[in-house]
Amino acid sequence: MLETSGRLLKLLALLQTHRDRDRSGAELAERLGVSRRTLRRDIERLRDLGYPVHAARGAAGYRLGAGASLPPLLLDDEEAVAVVVGLRTAAEGTVTGVEEASLRALTKLEQVLPSRLRHRVTTLHHATVRAGAAPAPKVSPDTLMTIAEACRRHERLRFDYTAPHTSTPDQPAAEPSAPNAPASDPSAPRVRTVEPHSLVSFDRHWYLVAWDTDRADWRTFRVDRLVPRTPTGPRFVPRALPDDDAATYLTHRLSSRAWPFRATVTLHEPAAAVGERLWPGMGVLEPLDDDRCLLHLGAETPRDLAWMITSVDADFTLDASAAPELADALHAQAERSLKAIRRP
Repeated sequence: MLETSGRLLKLLALLQTHRDRDRSGAELAERLGVSRRTLRRDIERLRDLGYPVHAARGAAGYRLGAGASLPPLLLDDEEAVAVVVGLRTAAEGTVTGVEEASLRALTKLEQVLPSRLRHRVTTLHHATVRAGAAPAPKVSPDTLMTIAEACRRHERLRFDYTAPHTSTPDQPAAEPSAPNAPASDPSAPRVRTVEPHSLVSFDRHWYLVAWDTDRADWRTFRVDRLVPRTPTGPRFVPRALPDDDAATYLTHRLSSRAWPFRATVTLHEPAAAVGERLWPGMGVLEPLDDDRCLLHLGAETPRDLAWMITSVDADFTLDASAAPELADALHAQAERSLKAIRRP
């Protein structure tokens, strides 16, 4: 009995490892060291236990499929640690409604973890601390699933969107109100119709990157500010993003938002060397030649702009259109630095 149980676990692991292709009966029997007849009996035992093992037509092959209920899964050491870390993150994360379920699953998994893995997980948990992050807005998992399904099926999505009080990449300040939103109340929700492309998690916020059919342009939307309307709309042919991927596009949009103060500086280093020193959303680099690049960025105050520019740690030249306040802020920063190192 022990031999049979161990063999079934090994067979299940082989089927779970390569779910994207059929495993031939001859290959499985050879890996298990049994006859084809014994293999067929083991396959039937797995089916009796609830594992949907499908036989390939026209060939003696097998594949593990999806069933009506979730059977037990086999995880190797790395997978088990990854799942535990992911569940702990979800229990403390920004998606509402999954905390309790994450804790239940985490409790079940930690009860059966071998001591060597429990030690690794505990060590990692105690050695990592989340600091410096402000509380992020919560997002309903149903909202995320609705958007994700519309992205996958390429179906238009309609939702009520509440824009912030200030201008953002997805809501220009001069944009007219929708018919259902009074012009006197800019904070009222507006109905938007989009062709959803991707969901992006960025800086503890969820964003939807989509083609806005009314504006005929790409837009980004904060998911915590939208309420989907169901059912979804008709199918559409996906469009090509203006950037390499959704994450890059979102970074560019966030860095080019309507900041009160903006600037363009020429950095006297190649873009490839400077790019590693920018944090996501800080600004947009534009290569000029092998030795120079442009950095477009914005901030709330000239002092913030001066700090951001000098933090890149590269020689630079201000654009002629730079605000005088930025020059004053740079001069004040330079004077403060010189005063700090002056000797009597």
